[in-house]
Parts: sequence; structure tokens; C-alpha cells
Amino acid sequence: MTTKFHTIGLIGKPHHQGTNQTLKRLHHWLTMQGYEVLAEERVATELGANIEAVDLLEIGARCDLAIVVGGDGNMLGAARVLARFDVGVIGVNRGNLGFLTDLPPDAFEEALAKVLDGEFETEHRFLLEAEVYRHGMLKASNTAVNEAVLHPGKIAHMIEFEVYIDDQFMYSQRADGMIVSTPTGSTAYALSAGGAILTPNLQALILVPMFPHTLSCRPIVVDACSTIKMVVSPENGENLEVSCDGHVHLSVLPGDEIIVRRSSEQLRLIHPKGHNYFHVLRTKLGWGSKLF
Repeated sequence: MTTKFHTIGLIGKPHHQGTNQTLKRLHHWLTMQGYEVLAEERVATELGANIEAVDLLEIGARCDLAIVVGGDGNMLGAARVLARFDVGVIGVNRGNLGFLTDLPPDAFEEALAKVLDGEFETEHRFLLEAEVYRHGMLKASNTAVNEAVLHPGKIAHMIEFEVYIDDQFMYSQRADGMIVSTPTGSTAYALSAGGAILTPNLQALILVPMFPHTLSCRPIVVDACSTIKMVVSPENGENLEVSCDGHVHLSVLPGDEIIVRRSSEQLRLIHPKGHNYFHVLRTKLGWGSKLF
């Protein structure tokens, strides 16, 4: 069987002892296997002198496979950059839940060897594009793998906004904010706010109001091709934001319009053979085993 990957990039959480240990083991093991190995510059200095340090863009441009060591937060940060490239991404879990990171940190060799030999499954996850418009002019934009969230900037308080789906008015809302989530993000912030779990193969978005000031408002699932528009009331305070995956923050002022739509970019996730999404849910969420 021909090898599917030749150049491999290593990415991880900087200054984290457990992550550093796993990255060093990965670098040594991959080098011994004859692969060209690059390391993201923030962690390369901690791996020794005999490794090429590059930024995430160069990993995307030059590598066939990127290995992310850490939790889902590290995977999300890398994915927002790497999704624009045709590079496979696989995760080694050094975080808490790790919905996106398949490989165990202390025994990755056997599973990773099979992946590198071509025994793997590929899954594509779509991203979101969030844009903030002010007086018809684009002021800020970014991408999200999990979700885009409209919320107060620093202190939780109720805000007022309108929501449109494909330019059709859906409702006015008084709430602490609104989560617009992909299926990937449906097990993250949206789940904590009471949203449904969407399986990754669904071409859908879920809108989850945050603490709405009415009992009749519930999460709603819409087609992934829909354009979501949120219009912020001019009566709101000035300290508002749109957060992308909880990492990138776009400033929002009263009267602004926020457009959230499916991005043209996709994350190419690599899984070991036999990957089962429902097994992941049972393991991560503590669901019961079969009774009979």
C-alpha cells in the first residue's frame, strides 16, 4: 500500500508540559519513520534545534497532514487557518473532552501508523463566515468552526436584536445573546445553552438563544445554505461583540448588522479506520452502555 502522506506538520499548545512531551515523541517517531517533519513556530523552540520552524500558513501550504496536540480549542485555532488548504488534520487529545481529537497521547503509535499507511477515513466539516456591517460597510469578519455568538462584551446583560433568515424576518429577541452553530459546534457552547446535537454529516445550522426573555423561544435548525442576519437595536449599549469559536472577537455597535453564512472553506478531518461518532458521544458525554 502506498503511503498517503509525506510531509507532516506538528501543532500544539505552547508551554504545556504534557503537550511538549507528546510533540517530542511524535517528532522522534515520525523522523525515524522517514517523514519530513515541520513544527509550528510557537512550539518548535521547545522541541530542540533539529526541526524546521514555520507558521501555520506554511504548514497548510507544504504539509500533507497536520497533527494537532491539545484539546478542541487548539484544534479550532489551527482549523480556522488550515481549512483554506487541502491538508488533512488529525488530533492527539491533550485536553478535556476532545470531540475533535481522536488519538490518545500515551499510545498514539499503533493508530497513527495505520493512518500513515493509508488506513483512515476522511470527514469534511464546513465553517462559518461571520461579518459585521455598519451603515452598509463591512467593518470586520472572521471564520468559525464551532459557532459565531452575538453577546455583550464584558458584563452579561440582556440585549435586543432582530433575526432574519434569508432576508425573511423571523423574530425580535430580548436575550443575553444568540449562538449560530455548525454541527461541529453543536456539542460545544450550543449544547451548554440547551441546543440539540447535530450529527456532523448534516448540512444544517442551529440557532440557540442565550437566556431569552420569553418561554416561547426555542432553538431552531435551518438549512446550512441559509444566510442569518442579526440586526442590533440602536437602543443597546455600546459594549457588544461577535465571538468566533470563543477566540476571535469582532466589535459590534448599536444598529450594526451581523451576517453569518456557510463559508466556502472546509476542514478535512482524518480519523482512524472504524471511527464512530456515536461512540465518541457515549464516551465524552458519559451516556450509558447497552442494557442487552
